[in-house]
Amino acid sequence: MRTVLVVRHDTAIGLGNLGPVLERRGYRIVFADAPTGAVAGVDPLAHDLVLVLGGDESAYALDAYPYLADEVTLLQARIAAEAPVLGVCLGAQLVAQAMGARVYRGPSKEVGWLEVAPTPAGARSPVRHVAGVPVVQWHGDTFDLPEGVTRLAASAQYPNQAFGIGDWLLAVQFHPEVTEQIHEDWIALWGDELPEYGLSVAQLRAERAEYGERMQLASAALLEEYLDRIEARARPSAA
Repeated sequence: MRTVLVVRHDTAIGLGNLGPVLERRGYRIVFADAPTGAVAGVDPLAHDLVLVLGGDESAYALDAYPYLADEVTLLQARIAAEAPVLGVCLGAQLVAQAMGARVYRGPSKEVGWLEVAPTPAGARSPVRHVAGVPVVQWHGDTFDLPEGVTRLAASAQYPNQAFGIGDWLLAVQFHPEVTEQIHEDWIALWGDELPEYGLSVAQLRAERAEYGERMQLASAALLEEYLDRIEARARPSAA
């Protein structure tokens, strides 16, 4: 059975609609809750896929969140081996940091249901499935594009929305995992921030009602295609 190591930073920021896709594809899901120190000592190559989720931490604040250093070490070993990695939001920022790129506070927070535009390369990648579909954004940090990767998507505020290498590495700044329950959890936890960005709880709920189903279909298709690619890559070549 294939296994996926899911690195989690907050139980409110979980797998969401990505979980059923992984289960349907036959993956055994192994969670590692980073704040508990669960990533330290993990064999970086023991799993078929490492999926690093989002969190409220800043990737560059290692003094405040020392467990993030364990994640960077794990990601560096995976990347050196060209072993499949999928990063989401903070996960994407940690991938960039593991590759030597700068991660830093962005010019403004990007929050809400917003479109990202695939680049020409992105239009040939799994990211193509979110073209024209508003996706959830909730972040204030960003990163420089690491050397050796391909930019796959951009947004009006943040040029680095997705990047990848070949078929094995994919990192997205947006949140493809969000379900209705996750959306409500985030509103409960961080909804008091919304007026700072000219938003309201009512507006976010209206956008979820309008775009939520389309986004979940698009994000499931994104993950399905990514899994197709890494699984094809793992198959032995015919003699």
